[in-house]
Order: sequence, then structure tokens, then C-alpha cells
Amino acid sequence: MDLVKNACPERIYPVGRLDRNTTGVLLLTNDGDLASKLTHPKFLKKKIYHVYTDRNVTAHDLQQIAEGVMLEDGEIKADAIEYADPVDKKQVGIEIHSGKNRIVRRIFESLGYKVTKLDRVQFAGLTKKNLRRGDWRYLTEEEVDRLRMGAYE
Repeated sequence: MDLVKNACPERIYPVGRLDRNTTGVLLLTNDGDLASKLTHPKFLKKKIYHVYTDRNVTAHDLQQIAEGVMLEDGEIKADAIEYADPVDKKQVGIEIHSGKNRIVRRIFESLGYKVTKLDRVQFAGLTKKNLRRGDWRYLTEEEVDRLRMGAYE
């Protein structure tokens, strides 16, 4: 929040959350209705993560995550999952709509993997393209309109 303390006169707050050890796209807003729309489970906003694990993820486990794994709060499955790097099988890209707490880490931990790094590369159609870590930008009017209309997944 220190990075954006002078961004606007209104109080702004994060839409959703990122764990302390997770990097990536985080949307901040002063629009409570928009924040509710983007975080409510019925609107199913897509999130894409780049996951780094402590060991190679097997093809079997990728398939298992796609089909669904049982966690303490119910079954969860990825909308899409694949290796993020053709050679390094410790890196996985996962697309998910769930907003449950620590969901990506819990999915991999349920199969015996330790997530060593987690980076959210997309949230509700917004990416971190051309932004260095710690940098931020204002959304364009078009991006805000698309978010309000629900045009982004």
C-alpha cells in the first residue's frame, strides 16, 4: 500500500489477495461495487499463476490437478494446467477461477510438492506486462469499462 499511497485522494484497497510470499498482479480500487464483482465466486474471474516447485511435477499429477484433487474444504480442479517451460518440469502454469485462500499452494501440497515461488501473471484479464516488480500503473478507461461490464473472464 505504501507504493500507491499518493495515487488518489480516495481510500483504495486490494481486490482479492496475494499471500505474503506470492508476487504478481494485484488490482487496487476505490470502487466497492467493482471489487465485489471481481471477487465474488459467482463471477468466476480467471487467475493464471506461474508455479515453481521443489521437484519435477509428473505428467500424472498434472492430469490429476486437471481432473480434480480433494482438499479439506472440497474438491478443486484447474481450468487449465501445463508445463511453463518445455525443459524444466518444476515450472507449471495453472489457470484457476477459485478464490479460496492459498488454493494454488494447497493443490500442489496435497500431491507432495512444495511451492518455492508463486507468481500471479493474470487476474481478470489484466497482466503485469511491461511492469517491473514493485511498479504500478493506472488502468485505462477501456480496462475499467471492461471490468465493470464483466467483459474480462
